[in-house]
Amino acid sequence: MTIFSYVIPTAAYFTSLINLTAISIERYLMIVHHAWAKNKLHNWMIYSTSAFAWISGIVIAAAGTIPTTSVVNGACYSEIFFLSQTALKAYTIWDFLSFYVIILLIFIFCYGHILVAIRCQAKVMAAHTGQGSSTTQDRSNRRQTSIIKTMILVSGLFAVTWAPMSICNLLISFSSEHMVNENGPYTVVSIVYLYICINPFVYATKFDPVKHVLLGLIPFLLPQ
Repeated sequence: MTIFSYVIPTAAYFTSLINLTAISIERYLMIVHHAWAKNKLHNWMIYSTSAFAWISGIVIAAAGTIPTTSVVNGACYSEIFFLSQTALKAYTIWDFLSFYVIILLIFIFCYGHILVAIRCQAKVMAAHTGQGSSTTQDRSNRRQTSIIKTMILVSGLFAVTWAPMSICNLLISFSSEHMVNENGPYTVVSIVYLYICINPFVYATKFDPVKHVLLGLIPFLLPQ
């Protein structure tokens, strides 16, 4: 049941979304509430959040997939056999709100405040920074800008690529006749997979800390 149902990819979906949300909140605290984060945000919190993302992702996927999975005529069907149509609608609405709408609102809130904070910091530093220390400040600003641009790009891709699947799930659950093209679900899931595949390349090409680590690994990967 674990192999032939959607438990494994669904767990990866939920975990990636929780991780992405946690990163957004961490960036928000580090930039907008820097003094508080410096004193209160410890490494064990970050490690615990990472563990929580994986554990909660697996639990949510198992709770939503395994009870609704069954074998009919030798074929395993996943997320089909809900207790009632009402249960299916309730689960779909909860999934849509929790893993699309709320996450999108968190992105807008966090990165909106981050952009405002960076703009204010830039104006203050431009007014008070001397000519001798401008190079260091410019380097710090470029690093922050790289992080924010990367996360905004990742968040924007999420909004675009996850919208079709979220809407498709709502249409399926609220259509008693299931008047949805049978190829539609496979198409929208493929778009989500595309998002997951693009993400590592975005980090590798746009996110300077990741880029520097990868470039540092190249000599060890190449034959001597």
